[in-house]
Amino acid sequence: MEAAERDALLIEATGRGDRAAFEELYRRFARPVLAMALRQLGDNGRAEDATQDTFAAVWRSARSYRSERGSASAWLYAVARHAIIDRARQRVEPAVETPVHEPSGEEGPDEQVEATWLAWRVHSAVERLPERERVVLELAYWSGLSQSEIASYLDVPLGTVKTRTRAGLARLAGLLDEVRE
Repeated sequence: MEAAERDALLIEATGRGDRAAFEELYRRFARPVLAMALRQLGDNGRAEDATQDTFAAVWRSARSYRSERGSASAWLYAVARHAIIDRARQRVEPAVETPVHEPSGEEGPDEQVEATWLAWRVHSAVERLPERERVVLELAYWSGLSQSEIASYLDVPLGTVKTRTRAGLARLAGLLDEVRE
């Protein structure tokens, strides 16, 4: 059984309240989700909280997963992205108050809109990739795994991971060009 099929079965079983399936999902995805959260949040404690939030949401909402809508890993990473965004929105109070006369360094509304639009374009283009390429790119760029770690995780040869990465990035560039035109 392919990893993608196994992941779908695990989420479906979790939706029926199967704790063993949930534990297996946690073992398979906790590390990549934590790496993704750490890269996005830059703080170990907040990344761990986002990871916990992710798996609490997976437990609560696994019944809503529909395999015909997309891969199990894409669904789980979407849940993780939402948990990470929620954690990022929770402001961390600075230890020292900054003087009023210094610029805040935060993005203004125009930059925030542009960043959101860019993120949407990339995510929608990634969703259009074939699953084999999408999973490799998600693990590499959102979970921060090396190609060797991805090969081990997916139980495929390293050369296959490199080929899928190269093909996925080329296809992604084409999809993003389509959106730009």
